[in-house]
Amino acid sequence: MGLSPGLDFESRIYAKVNAPELLARELSKKSYVPEPIALGVNTDAWQPAERDLRLTRRVIEVLSERGQPFAAITKSSLIERDLDLLAPMAARGQFMAAITITTLDADMARTLEPRAATPLRRLRTIRTLSEAGIPVGVSIAPVIPFVTEPDMERVLEACAEAGASNASYIVLRLPWEVAPLFKDWLAAHFPDRADRVMSRVRDMRGGKDYDSSFANRMKGEGLWADLLKQRFHKAVRRLGLNERDRGILDMSHFRRIESPRPASPLRDDPQLDLF
Repeated sequence: MGLSPGLDFESRIYAKVNAPELLARELSKKSYVPEPIALGVNTDAWQPAERDLRLTRRVIEVLSERGQPFAAITKSSLIERDLDLLAPMAARGQFMAAITITTLDADMARTLEPRAATPLRRLRTIRTLSEAGIPVGVSIAPVIPFVTEPDMERVLEACAEAGASNASYIVLRLPWEVAPLFKDWLAAHFPDRADRVMSRVRDMRGGKDYDSSFANRMKGEGLWADLLKQRFHKAVRRLGLNERDRGILDMSHFRRIESPRPASPLRDDPQLDLF
């Protein structure tokens, strides 16, 4: 869209207003092979605009009606609004959630994610989902060297106490226009450690600000990346996280429901039933 990843990203919202109808149509196709769906991996499905648009809720209604399993990741407490749909799906093994928490430091979170739910509020969301019977985990992202990285064990401890059953993490990624935006933020808020942060980032990215290779882009590579991985797994074992298989969703309840077709002079063509 030619937009900046800065203020444009959060102030110019493109709503896919027909997403629920398109989803229903796709799930009705005879060619559709049921498999789990991930919601919220590109942009938050419960962002502020969802309060009014309710597109995510309508999508969940389609998924629930058809018994289509899905997983979702968010940093918004608005997910609690849809517990009436999500909890029954979780009881049938059709839903699991992850809440992104970057740090427990409220002041730091306010500068890093100024319009997102506070860390304390996200912990309450983990507890609410867990108490509703929903498998919920935490995604610690992004892990920023010397900024949010020292907080990693504390985040894991707080989330385990709140009821999280699994955890993951992603090291800071700086693709394309995000790199200069992050450097400006770093210089403004952490000038005392800006050079150290970028030096460590490049240590994990083969000397570059960003490495897009699939094997390394989430966790990085090198000595520091290995030490971070060891810290994470040691804390996870100590806290009893990731002991259950979180990747299994029950596909056995999926049912194909005929979706109304748009009016067309070819509507009665029997060949259309092949597609």
